[in-house]
Amino acid sequence: MSTLLASSQPALTSLSEQEQMFQEAVRDFATAEIAPLAMEMDQAQQMNPGLITQLFELGLMGIEIPEALGGTGADFFTSVLVVEELSKVDPSIGVLVDVQNTLVINAFTRWATDAQCAKYLPMLASDTVGAYALSEAGSGSDAFALSCRATQDGPDWVLNGQKLWITNGNEANLFIVFANVNPDEGYRGITAFIVERGMAGFTTGKKEDKLGIRASSTTELVFDDVRVPAENVLGEVGQGYKVAIETLNEGRIGIGAQMVGLAQGALDHTVRYVKEREQFGRAIGSFQGVQFQLADMATQIEAGRLLVYNAARLKDAGQPFLTQAAMAKLFASEMAQRVASLCIDLHGGYGFTKEYPVEKLYRDAKIGTIYEGTSNMQKQTIAKVLMR
Repeated sequence: MSTLLASSQPALTSLSEQEQMFQEAVRDFATAEIAPLAMEMDQAQQMNPGLITQLFELGLMGIEIPEALGGTGADFFTSVLVVEELSKVDPSIGVLVDVQNTLVINAFTRWATDAQCAKYLPMLASDTVGAYALSEAGSGSDAFALSCRATQDGPDWVLNGQKLWITNGNEANLFIVFANVNPDEGYRGITAFIVERGMAGFTTGKKEDKLGIRASSTTELVFDDVRVPAENVLGEVGQGYKVAIETLNEGRIGIGAQMVGLAQGALDHTVRYVKEREQFGRAIGSFQGVQFQLADMATQIEAGRLLVYNAARLKDAGQPFLTQAAMAKLFASEMAQRVASLCIDLHGGYGFTKEYPVEKLYRDAKIGTIYEGTSNMQKQTIAKVLMR
């Protein structure tokens, strides 16, 4: 399989030479192949299938999967770099790759049996998009108030219920689905199941018409007596809450990377614009007031980037990263909204039109403070650790 990536040892602070070369390769791909299609995909609310194929061919959809199973065999930090670079051009592509790597594949590599890994990881590395199905209409921030049920019938489990707001819902053929096998036990009854598209009774429902990241599908999933074999339990029965919590902690770093990339993309467009746009006989970028705003944005982006990189390095080093992941997502997502908004301002009336990319990035930024844990939930996580 052709790939852009290779295994590398992370530097302690800055990027290694190998990481820089890889980052540039992903950036070149995003600029050449994704950028020309970004607005078209946004308007159509549809991911270009050819781009998904390219992402697989370049090894960007199986970054942490071992090479022996068809993946790239790189580390979590590499996933973060990929998401950041892709999101500079289109955060919809960024989140597709993010969910695949930081949620789905991480859940498999951490919790799956050897047999499950042997069966599913080669699929995820080569041609199968994955999705992570936790949220429901009545369980948002309270992620474990699940109404989706799983009952045992002989050796199998039978799933009934709905999932909502599932990223990659249309593109995915493999789903990690959380259901409660014993509601009387509360969160202790939650179990993770591996569900394949095509299983009888499983359908994709309504696709959401969203403010931003519109090329990324966000759908309802419907389970009507879906029979799942016992060997498709991911982790142990009743341990789904642990699978979810630990995977989401990693996923939040990926969302932080998406937001850093988005903000950097908006700033890059704006720097180019203020160098060219003239008012009062000179480029607006020559005015000190504009320069100060650019400097503030660059500083905020760098702060977010360092928070994200630090959390990713800690994760790869096997050190605690719960607080750092929450801080990274909290700061990066709120920063991205501020930066994207100011970039609109600096574009003036043009920024309010779809002719310039900052309008789309402004819309895309809003989701960062909502999915994979709202800003208030991140603050609660950080405060709980402080109060121990």
